[in-house]
Formats: sequence, C-alpha cells, structure tokens
Amino acid sequence: MSKPIMISVRGLKKSFGQQEVLKDINLEIARGEVVALIGPSGSGKSTLLRCLNLLAAPNHGVIKIGSECFDFDQTVPAKVSDRAMAQFRAQTGMVFQHFNLFPHMTVVQNVMEGPVTVLRRPRAHARAQAMKLLAQVGLAEKAEMYPEKLSGGQKQRVAIARALAMDPEVMLFDEATSALDPELVGEVLNVIKQLAERGMTMILVTHEIAFAREVADKVIFMRDGVVVEAGPPAQVIDAPTQAATRAFLSRVHKIAA
Repeated sequence: MSKPIMISVRGLKKSFGQQEVLKDINLEIARGEVVALIGPSGSGKSTLLRCLNLLAAPNHGVIKIGSECFDFDQTVPAKVSDRAMAQFRAQTGMVFQHFNLFPHMTVVQNVMEGPVTVLRRPRAHARAQAMKLLAQVGLAEKAEMYPEKLSGGQKQRVAIARALAMDPEVMLFDEATSALDPELVGEVLNVIKQLAERGMTMILVTHEIAFAREVADKVIFMRDGVVVEAGPPAQVIDAPTQAATRAFLSRVHKIAA
C-alpha cells in the first residue's frame, strides 16, 4: 500500500529580479520519505527549500504540505496574511547552515522558546519537551549551558532539537553540516539518520554524497534551476542516466579523493 503524499510541488517558479532561479519544479514526496537534493552551487536547491517554508515567496506554482496548500498562480504573495503564512510554516522545521541560536539564552531556553511564544504552551510543559528532545540529540547534560560554550556540532544538534520542538510534519535541512569542521559532521548526520529511522519526512540539501546514498529514499539532482534527474540513490548516484549528473558526481568524487 502506497504512503500518502506529504509534499506536492507543481509548476514552481522563483525569480530574483531578472534571474530565474527555479524553473518549473514538479515533485511529490510521500509521508516518511527522505529526499536528498544534490547539485552544484547556484542550482536552486536552497531556494527550493526556502520556498517550501515560505521564507521566499514563489512567483508561480502550487505547494501543498500535509493539509495546507498555497496556489501562487491564484494568490499574490504580498497579500498572504501573516496568520496564513505562520499556519503553513508551522508544518515545516528548518535547519540552516548556521545555527542562529539565541546567545543570551541557555540551550534548554533556546529549545523552549518557540513552543512558549508561538504555540503558547505552558513553560513547564515546554521545558519537559525540550529536555526530552535534548536527550534525543544527545545533549541533555548541556541544557543549562549557553551556546558560546558549545562546539559547532553541538550547536547544530540544538538547532535540530529547536526545530523539532514545534512538532513539524516535515524537516528541511539546508546544508546542515557545511559550516562544521570535518570531525563534527558525523554527530549531526547521526541525528538526521535517527530521525529518518523514526519515519520523519525530510528534505536534505547536502554535499555529503555518501550520506545521501545511505539515508535517502530518493535523490534529486538539480542544475540551473531544474530537476535533471530523480530516483533511488542506486540509480541517481551509482548509475546516473544524465550526462550532467555524471559530470557533477565525477567532480565530487575527485574533490573527496
């Protein structure tokens, strides 16, 4: 029995001025599916994630996540109400390259902040949930520390816990390990892998090709704002059919070597 579709994107286009960054993107992602977006810099991967979270408003197309849908062919982005945007955005947790933690708050306060201020949850409930999530990412003992005392990998794991605290249906990772020292990458990838094993629907923009092969159900190769190739990792990474995909992967393997 096929899983229900969690994310549907049809005819998505996004321009910044005269530059068309996304050109007619179409994709479907099932509930619990893990999708890795790979491709060269400037191919539109991060912009696609930002459109899914409405941090960037598409010029055209339809985005449906869970039960919430925005039709940008019918709706002028500037006229979308803040409440409608917040309701749509609440379904997605986003983790960026840089951690964006509040430096004046402890680790547990950082994780509590969204549930308390946005979801209006009682502080005691939010704290209990935050501690549970910090234990999940292996940082319960750091709860009362401030971010400046943490390593980059620890900060990114706090950022993941903070995103999960909002009970999202989908997690979006935008190069979550690219700002980390190489020896810290593994601890963040392990947390992402655990989320995948628990059935979280996820989209990962990543340059970690070996990790994409291991954890993703589907790999999408993008270049110049279009989807060039999509399919299981065994197809896209190990036996790509498109010359552009083969050229990109050969460059990545040379750099890795």
